[in-house]
Amino acid sequence: MKKFTTTLAASLLGATMLTGAAYAATVAAGDTLAADQTFTYRLLDEHSSVDPQIVEDVSGADVVRDLFEGLMNQDADGNLIPGVATGFTTNDEKNVYTFTLRTDAKWSDGNPVTAGDFVYAWRRLVDPETASAYQWFGDLMSIEGVSEIIAGEAAIDTLGVTAIDDHTLEVRLTASLPYFPLMTTHGSTFPSPQWAIEEHGTEWTKPENIVSNGAYVLTEHVPSERSVRERNPMYWNNDETIIEKVIALVINDENTALTRYLAGELNRTEVPTGQYPRLSEEYPDQAISFPRLCSYYYTFNLSDNGPEAFQDVRVRQALSYALDRSVITEKVLQGGQFEAFTFTPGATAGFEVPSVPYAEMTQDERDAAAVTLLEEAGYGADNPLTFDMLYNTSEGHKKIAIAMTQMWKQKLGVTAVLANQEWKTFLETRGNQDFELARGAWCGDYNEASTFLDLLTSQSGYNDGKYANDEIDALMLEAKTLADATANYTRVEQILADEMPVIPVYHYAGVYMHTANLKNWPVNNVEQNWYSRDLYIAE
Repeated sequence: MKKFTTTLAASLLGATMLTGAAYAATVAAGDTLAADQTFTYRLLDEHSSVDPQIVEDVSGADVVRDLFEGLMNQDADGNLIPGVATGFTTNDEKNVYTFTLRTDAKWSDGNPVTAGDFVYAWRRLVDPETASAYQWFGDLMSIEGVSEIIAGEAAIDTLGVTAIDDHTLEVRLTASLPYFPLMTTHGSTFPSPQWAIEEHGTEWTKPENIVSNGAYVLTEHVPSERSVRERNPMYWNNDETIIEKVIALVINDENTALTRYLAGELNRTEVPTGQYPRLSEEYPDQAISFPRLCSYYYTFNLSDNGPEAFQDVRVRQALSYALDRSVITEKVLQGGQFEAFTFTPGATAGFEVPSVPYAEMTQDERDAAAVTLLEEAGYGADNPLTFDMLYNTSEGHKKIAIAMTQMWKQKLGVTAVLANQEWKTFLETRGNQDFELARGAWCGDYNEASTFLDLLTSQSGYNDGKYANDEIDALMLEAKTLADATANYTRVEQILADEMPVIPVYHYAGVYMHTANLKNWPVNNVEQNWYSRDLYIAE
């Protein structure tokens, strides 16, 4: 089948996307399909949800992309391709988008997928009563009326999203967003079945109740153990799907996961921290590493609940400067990760990594500056700095945290007391500002710098440290109206380097063990928006 693609450049020109078949599993010449088309992979933790408007973690988003389909999808290179929408048009100002929906899209119960299902889902996303952790994403999309709805000052039916008819969806924005179509690949924008939600309430995502419109349906879910999704015969492109069943196994220990992978129980798992060099030599056709659109960082609690010491920018700078990122990437991780001195990864489309002063120093110079800064802040042998450092349970996170605390102890005499929590508890603790210094990670919701930098605006729902800077808020708001926001993004990164509300540690690489017969994994998609319907198992 012909693969339909369009680039961001096309959408910038206001092009109409032509109707075409969406990317699906294409078997390479010479490959023979295995009889068993079951794809099994490992999860570190139980996902937060499979409700499109509730899910807030990467592993849950992976499941949601299989169960539900939004307006647009991505191909193996990250290009936009049709999803439920066959195409879109936009005006010259790029503030009104009209999506044409395919007529053969159905829900798993046989009901047609309509523009009204998207209106319902997007209203639900921003409705304060939903309490979605991604409510702020609706605001980021600049949909007309969204700010007033989130603030409780307007009814949800005033949102600038209209079903012109069953197959035409109009979206009105308050800003010119040339990258708006990219945002519709995010799970929070996927449609939701109003009738199923109203009938079952919060229980609607259980296998016996769920109604979905993606290539797969949820057939089993044992919390913190496993979930199973199987082909959805109602999916409009089901004939192009090859993988019959997808099994996600929750395995908290990365070494246990590797053992089970090598025993043939998994098609894919993460490479344990520090083991990529060995595994890539022993299994060159299975160990892979590639750039990802993700940042690993630690965030300071700057709210009223946070420690007084962190209110002093010199303390924050000292802790960041004393961190030898090359030791973490080259000695601890060893998987092709990149040292981070900016919050936004260099892999971000159109982003020019700016020069920030501390990145230009040698590590010795940073260490010397850190000692001076901490002394000037009043901390030393007579007044040692001590704080708690929180991360979610993972052997890899533990190794990184230990390395960081050792650097601080040896160079600065600082004591960081480590604590770990299970994922959902960790999210709640961090979201309630019940921490001092906490691990954070962010993978881009779309491939543009604002997906990272908006995270540290004062209104962001994921600004767990409650950092606030009026200039950053203004710069990011203005960036939405600019054809080229490079100068704004550069200035924001410079402010972040000066004020250090978070400690950038490294930018991710995808470091996996991946069976040689699992085909079509999208290694060139830095967002890693993968779809099981595009994969297949060869003999």
